[in-house]
Amino acid sequence: MSLWQRSLKRLQGMPFAERLVEKAGYAYAFNRTYRFRINSLKGFLSLFLVGTVLSVALAACSGGTGSNSSTEPPNANASPVAATKDNVELTLVSFAVTKAAHEAIIPRFVEQWKKDHNQTVTFKQSYGGSGSQTRAVIDGLEADVVHLALSGDTSKIEKAGLIQPGWEKEVPNNGIVSKTVAALVTRPGNPKGIKTWEDLGKSGVKLITADPKTSGIARWNFLALWNSVIKTGGNEAKATEFVTNVYNNVPILTKDAREATDTFVKQGQGDALINYENEIILAQQKGQKIDYVVPDVNISIDNPIAVVDKNVDKHGTREVAEGFVKYLYTPEAQQEFVKFGFRPVDETLAQTKEVTDKFHKVKTLGTVADFGGWEAIDKKFFADGGLFDKIQAQKKR
Repeated sequence: MSLWQRSLKRLQGMPFAERLVEKAGYAYAFNRTYRFRINSLKGFLSLFLVGTVLSVALAACSGGTGSNSSTEPPNANASPVAATKDNVELTLVSFAVTKAAHEAIIPRFVEQWKKDHNQTVTFKQSYGGSGSQTRAVIDGLEADVVHLALSGDTSKIEKAGLIQPGWEKEVPNNGIVSKTVAALVTRPGNPKGIKTWEDLGKSGVKLITADPKTSGIARWNFLALWNSVIKTGGNEAKATEFVTNVYNNVPILTKDAREATDTFVKQGQGDALINYENEIILAQQKGQKIDYVVPDVNISIDNPIAVVDKNVDKHGTREVAEGFVKYLYTPEAQQEFVKFGFRPVDETLAQTKEVTDKFHKVKTLGTVADFGGWEAIDKKFFADGGLFDKIQAQKKR
């Protein structure tokens, strides 16, 4: 049975009130997925049926009067609700360190959208740890757009049924809209001479980092350590030995990256802290003096963006949400990310003198794909009984 036949059968099996909601949202979902590429008579007929159903549904909802009369053809390129409003509100849920960049980008997008669509967009914004934000969205925080620290978190929202599969193919760069690398923050003057990942495994060095069981950035930290061995010719046995030595040098695992920073900076514990390069650059821009090193062997910390399908269809905000996501890939938006310490995903911008002068050149850069993607990484390293649990178990003995 074809996609359009299955969808029609599904609609017919629903109660009438449910069908009205489903039909109104489905016409736009159809537009989003297929972009009106009518390649066959069947495609034309399915599109005609969906358009007819939408007209009838809207007419029924309005009592057959007003601007939604069934005698007027539906605007298949517009969201069912938001496109008829002068004002529309989007809810953006993002991880904490993107706040400064988004606060600079959003006014530019609002201005451009108003110019192009004569519609005023306002934003509700929520920032916090990526894992906490993910759980909040799954538990009912009705985000229209999510910008998270790692694709694994976005996939959790997908598995909860809120984001359609294939979200990473809807936009450029497999959904990655911002990126950074890992950096080692040291005490003033770097008294322990910490310059490479290898130095963190030496006797007498104390590292502060968060718990990868509870923190997204801590998972990147673990992966950066593992990657440093694999990318320099070591095997998994050597990588296991190295990360074990490093975590034996961790006096306390904090619950998240913010607490790790407070432990290092405010409480004065440890000789080194692993942090995002962009957060260090932002702190320096605010006048803080920070000694840090960006290792030559590093990991690309890739941050995905996605439209939360179930919520935008409920709110009628799909068109605006997709417009915002696409805007984040423009040179103008990417330039703002650069200003706040993120490395651009726009390769043309990445080759400019401004960018090459701003960021330390990484000689060997690993990616999540090198290790099979986040699902494989989580299962191997961070699931109950995984490698990290084994490291902690031997540490307690």
